[in-house]
Amino acid sequence: MAPPVSGLRELRSRRGEMRSRVELLLMETQARVCRALAQLDGAAAFSVDSWERQEGGGGISCVLQDGDIFEKAGVNVSVVFGHLSEEAAQQMRSRGKTLKTKDGSKQWWFGGGTDLTPTYLNQEDAVHFHKTLKEACDKHGPELYPKYKKWCDNYFYIKHRGERRGIGGIFFDDLDSPSKEEVFQFVQSCAEAIVPCYIPIVKKHCHDSFSPEEKLWQQLRRGRYVEFNLVYDRGTKFGLATPGSRIESILMSLPLTARWEYMHSPPENSKEAEILEVLRNPKNWVH
Repeated sequence: MAPPVSGLRELRSRRGEMRSRVELLLMETQARVCRALAQLDGAAAFSVDSWERQEGGGGISCVLQDGDIFEKAGVNVSVVFGHLSEEAAQQMRSRGKTLKTKDGSKQWWFGGGTDLTPTYLNQEDAVHFHKTLKEACDKHGPELYPKYKKWCDNYFYIKHRGERRGIGGIFFDDLDSPSKEEVFQFVQSCAEAIVPCYIPIVKKHCHDSFSPEEKLWQQLRRGRYVEFNLVYDRGTKFGLATPGSRIESILMSLPLTARWEYMHSPPENSKEAEILEVLRNPKNWVH
């Protein structure tokens, strides 16, 4: 898709360092996801923007819009360094994190996650999505999927609505044990699960028909997605608080269109009410 943010020469010079390995993993994952999405859409191509941050680092933003299948798709990588603003630093301190300990040693941790936010509930799709993620987690311990599934349900919670953003997945942050290498291998397994957990669902439904009423419900659910991303999402808040951040990349995940209606409530026993029940009371999709 694009050269690495740090440059091939620099990455080769520190090939064995974890920072280089993580950047290469992110670049490989970005390329793999973009290829899968573009191949499935078949009409639109990704625009690829390489950008630099004056305060240190940069990124690669890949965005596809107005395709035959995807109205909008985005796959971004950011590799940044430098001094944090007080607001961004306070967000880290509030989670008990510092970049250096009192003895001067540097701190490290990993974070990541993926969730599915369908407009309507399809039990088979939900099971496939969660089963694929569970298989990735189980390679590194049977306790990981239940733990990170619950964390995902709690993290993607829209408190003022009493709803989750979607039907869950996995989420983890501040992960610094058992060892740097073991956590990296776990993250790599999760990254490799992105395409197989999602693309088959899109292939299955990309030619489904829909009614104006169903399109309206999609727009309302998109509104909830926007609310979470702008009010609660840790990454969005951190990005907006970071000096020199690229706003277009931070807000890339927002949908092209969304809708808010005053006091909207779906009819009882409707398909809309069915998914709303799951968003309010998360289910265990696999065991």
